[in-house]
Amino acid sequence: MKLREQHDRFSTGAVQSHEESICLKIPVGEVMLSGDLEIPENAIGLVLFAHGSGSSRFSRRNRAVAEILRRSGIATLLFDLLTPEEESEDASSGHLRFNIGLLSRRLAIVTQEISENPSYHKFPLGYFGASTGGAAALRAAAALGSTIRAVVSRGGRPDLAGEALAYVTAPTLLVVGERDEEVLRLNEQAYAQLRCKKSLAVVPHATHLFEEPGALEEVARLATEWFGRYL
Repeated sequence: MKLREQHDRFSTGAVQSHEESICLKIPVGEVMLSGDLEIPENAIGLVLFAHGSGSSRFSRRNRAVAEILRRSGIATLLFDLLTPEEESEDASSGHLRFNIGLLSRRLAIVTQEISENPSYHKFPLGYFGASTGGAAALRAAAALGSTIRAVVSRGGRPDLAGEALAYVTAPTLLVVGERDEEVLRLNEQAYAQLRCKKSLAVVPHATHLFEEPGALEEVARLATEWFGRYL
């Protein structure tokens, strides 16, 4: 299988550097997933984003974090874990967004496609997961071992990764809002099961979506530091 690519190189203007923007069509079994790959000049690594329940690669919050990562020299790939038809079905049923096995398998396949592609295999790889995407990222990281250098989960559900938590080897950062009490409790339980290098960061006054002033920026700062250290 090969990625289908459409390239567009453009100037970011303000910082007088260049980014390569690539629209990907990624074959995964019988379906084709869409992704947006953006590579800053002299990138030091590549982070794949696993979006959460009811979200997509157009997630405003994930795109905000991705932009800050790229400013620090980290390439980003935001892609849809579900097809448009599956997203439509899931909007009414909600059953696919919690199918962690399906989501993690697709994430792992996309990761292997990227790591084996001559254009991108040089990049150390990391995962950024949000909501149920956090569980998918951790399960895929457990399956892929040393292929994944670092994982960051934002408001995630790492508990849904189940027994895979004990097999994650990539340094893992769990970021949770202080006022997201139930998710914080679940993250604390999952944190205890992780055997890798790990950290749990609680963002003061933040709720699940990190909509409070400065909260999402703090998530991006923490993620940038984590990936910068381990990629």
